[in-house]
Amino acid sequence: MKKSIIYLSLVVATACNKLDVTPQGSISSDQFYQTESDAISAVNAVYGSLTYDPSDQSLYGRNLYFLTDMGTDYAAAGASAINANVRAISALSYDANNDRVALAWKQIYRGIDRANLAIDNVPSSSTPDAEKTRLINESKFIRALLYFDAVQLWGPVPLVLHESESLDANSLKSTRSSRDSVYKQIIADLTDALALPSAYSGSDIGRATSGAANSLLAKVYLVRKDYTNAIKYAKAVVDNRTTYGYDLFTNFYDAFNPATKNGKEHIFSAQFSKGQSGSSSNTGNTFPACSFNGFTQVETADIVSDVSFYNLYDNTDQRKKGSYSYGYLNPSTSSYFAYTGKPRFRKYVDTTYFTSLQSYAPINFPIIRYADVLLVLAEAINEQSGPTSDAYEALNEVRRRAYGLPIYTSGSTADLSGLSQDQLRQAIRKERLLEFVQEGQRWFDLVRWGTLVSATQNITGKTGVTAKDTLYPIPQSLRDLNPDGLWQNGGY
Repeated sequence: MKKSIIYLSLVVATACNKLDVTPQGSISSDQFYQTESDAISAVNAVYGSLTYDPSDQSLYGRNLYFLTDMGTDYAAAGASAINANVRAISALSYDANNDRVALAWKQIYRGIDRANLAIDNVPSSSTPDAEKTRLINESKFIRALLYFDAVQLWGPVPLVLHESESLDANSLKSTRSSRDSVYKQIIADLTDALALPSAYSGSDIGRATSGAANSLLAKVYLVRKDYTNAIKYAKAVVDNRTTYGYDLFTNFYDAFNPATKNGKEHIFSAQFSKGQSGSSSNTGNTFPACSFNGFTQVETADIVSDVSFYNLYDNTDQRKKGSYSYGYLNPSTSSYFAYTGKPRFRKYVDTTYFTSLQSYAPINFPIIRYADVLLVLAEAINEQSGPTSDAYEALNEVRRRAYGLPIYTSGSTADLSGLSQDQLRQAIRKERLLEFVQEGQRWFDLVRWGTLVSATQNITGKTGVTAKDTLYPIPQSLRDLNPDGLWQNGGY
């Protein structure tokens, strides 16, 4: 067996009841996978690939956001975005040498490789059989999630199912596989992950569950336009919400409140702790709406591209204040800092942690929320059958919460009805924009709907968008290693 390097992690029980993955060093793989503790540490390192990078911004802490939000219509690079590669993504003028695109590829394949290592080697450990199966299926869930990101971002990608020569994905020399083969593997991994527990307790809270596997399968099938299966797996979550303990928070902002992390609306999240960072002091874990330097506001890397997106919200929609802000109150001094010009994003600002290190705030990144499953269900039903009562109900639950109404009370003023299929389609699409600001959803949604160009081409600073932008370029550094196997996407 090749002597790959295993990055060890430690799970720590905290007052917030979360899976806290803290890197603890490394060891050669030929010395590892002997005990139950080895197996757990290896799988914790798989989770850690989502939230930790020793030398840069982590995948779900910030880097993926550049591709999935800043590269769309509603967000843009602010004055403090000094990296030309970030500004190029914002302007949709990036090329195959963009360092943020290359970093995303590297981070995704590093996580896949860690999952492969665990899947291949946990069976040889002395772990009890039931736990061994669970750990393998957790790794398969993460592998599926990362391949789902990759195949949407780049299209055909290398399908690597066993450990590579190195955890450094820049050494990867595999040939791009078809979308169908990648999706087949994603579905196989998630089908195995359906055997995961429905919930966890103590320090295991935050691990992948069967509910997360059902939810991700629904999203995968929606992208594939297999609406029958998208409905099947979304309904497996919605119809069993009591078993899983899922529901919408009454207060929308509780989805981003450190005190309610891993709560009833959180199906699967990237886990962050206060002060958590990589070895580099500029490794941010989340992307705050503002930064403070002695409580003097400075413009951040991500801003609203146009105030019209803020104005889409009705003033009675609690998501307006939950997603944006025109200023902040410093609770320690009762001083209010008002913005000038456009509002700022606010979901990832911890108002109990008022320091210049907001990038290390303990707010999880919600990869799948229950609201997402409801809107996936509404979209899939409408695309398959038009405006049925089930499609309306799934959409209206989300709308009722937005307007502060009891979510299970039909006939409220928030409810939509009497729409054509296309009118309901547009209503669902608008609701996804209002609901998932800064949650890594927008680019995936626009590409799935085939509307990335039309939605973005009239936005100031983004008018160069073309059809090629529905896929990102294969990083040139990788193509230099294998130009035939890693052929380039069109337009780059």
